[in-house]
Formats: sequence, C-alpha cells, structure tokens
Amino acid sequence: MSKLKYALFTGCTAKESTPEQMMSTMAVADKLGIELIELTEASCCGASHLQDYDDFLSLVLNARNIAYAEKHGLTMVTICNTCQLNTAMTKHRLDNNAELKARVNEKLGEVGLEYKGTSMVTHFLYAIIDDFGLDKIKEMVVKPLSQFNIAPFYGCHNIRPSELQNESHKKPENPYNPTSLDDLIVACGGQNVDYEEKNKCCGFHAELQAPKTAATLTGNALAGAMDQNADWMVTPCPLCHLKLDTQYHHASVAIGREVKLPVLHMQQMIGLALGCSAEELGLKHHVSKVDFV
Repeated sequence: MSKLKYALFTGCTAKESTPEQMMSTMAVADKLGIELIELTEASCCGASHLQDYDDFLSLVLNARNIAYAEKHGLTMVTICNTCQLNTAMTKHRLDNNAELKARVNEKLGEVGLEYKGTSMVTHFLYAIIDDFGLDKIKEMVVKPLSQFNIAPFYGCHNIRPSELQNESHKKPENPYNPTSLDDLIVACGGQNVDYEEKNKCCGFHAELQAPKTAATLTGNALAGAMDQNADWMVTPCPLCHLKLDTQYHHASVAIGREVKLPVLHMQQMIGLALGCSAEELGLKHHVSKVDFV
C-alpha cells in the first residue's frame, strides 16, 4: 500500500479555539504514516454564516481553497464538519452548474487561480475509514480502549445533506442511523454507546440566534450519553466539541439537571489507542477534565 497523502484544510477552529485537535491530527497522521500537506494559503469556509449573507462570495472563497488542493493534485481533507459541508457543497454546486463555475472562475482569475473540480473533498474520518481501513487500525492498536463506554457524537454537517454523501466518501451512511464513528470506536477497542441524540445538532449554529435552544440541544446530547452509561464522548467536529466541552454549565441550567462528560476529538481517541501520550494529544487544553488517561 502506497503512502496516503492529502491536502489538509485545517479551517479556523483547529488553529485557534481547539489547538489540541490540530496537535492530535498531526500525531495520528504520523502514527498512521499519512502525509498531510497543510493548505496554509486557505481561508475560512464561511462557517455557514457568510453563506447567509453573501452566497456568491462564499462560493468564491471555498472554490479558492479547493483550487489550492488541486494545485497539489491531492484530495482535500477537512477536520471540521462545517468546513466539510461548505467545501463539499461548493464543489457539488460548481461541478453541476457550468455557468456558476464560470462566474466563480472569473473572480478567481483575478488572483491567478482556477477551480477545475479535480480534487475530491472528504473528512479525515472518512479518509481513515475508506482509504486507510478500520482493519489496519485494529492491527495497530497498542492500548485498546476496552474499559471505556464511548458515546459517538456525529454532529449535523458530516452526515447531512444526504446528496453529498456519495461525493464525500466511498460508503455513504444513513444520516438517521450513521455508523462510521461507532465503527471507529470499536476498531480502537472501545465499547460504542448507542443513544438517541448521537446524530442530532449540538446547538453551535443556533447559539447567537436562540441561546436557550442551543443550550438545550447541548444538554440533551450530554444527558443522552450519560443515561446510557457513557464514560466519555467523541466527536469529529471541533465546533461540536466546543459546545459539549465548554458549555456544560449553560446546558445543565437549560435542561434542569447537571450534565458533564469528558469530550474527546476523534483524533485524540485514535491517538490514545495507538499509544500517543496525553501531551502529544493536547489533553490539557480541555475544559471538561480528561482525567482517565
């Protein structure tokens, strides 16, 4: 098997609010022998807010980011569900609308770029499952997570809308019954926890408009995992991580019960199973203490 190599679109959050996610991404890639070429020229994806204000500008910015991956001749890998959605949605729209693609490329031409549509866009979760393989992960596990009940939290934007699934990874999953994160937990030796809220919204994108609703969604997710005896949660999205890891007090008030669980990034879970240290994985950066390591 030749060495896997991707163009890494970090997004904003992993470089600022959740530095531990960037640390653990690089640590896991090193363990797995995956080469990640960081797209240092890339800009914000719009975070699903710019899209509401200026749809065309968001298309140009995301097409620009993809164009940098195309210059490397590599698949673009994202590590944020919202970045995945906005980038993949841009690709879907431009690849299926020649007129819109031409308009976007007219703007990109001003900075010497062209969007061609030659690079696939996928999340690191699916790159690991589709390209590296869960069986190979199992073979490399040195510290099985067998003593832990781990609750997967998928978030919205990796699994919805369904029409992007066929274009983002080789084995599309049902947004009503996703399995990828559950399968990864099992591959790492953990016990996956099934609970109703695992594919629901964390509340992040409703926080400014409806803070109580957002806090309630966060609380319900934490409570659902706790009620099924989860020891901790894991998510592939740094925005979900921010809500679940840092907003548990507001969530507790919103739903009228105390809720709090350690919440790990997907990369940190893999890293623990592969024998990475707490320092390599940045576990000290969490608000909810990760004291079981």
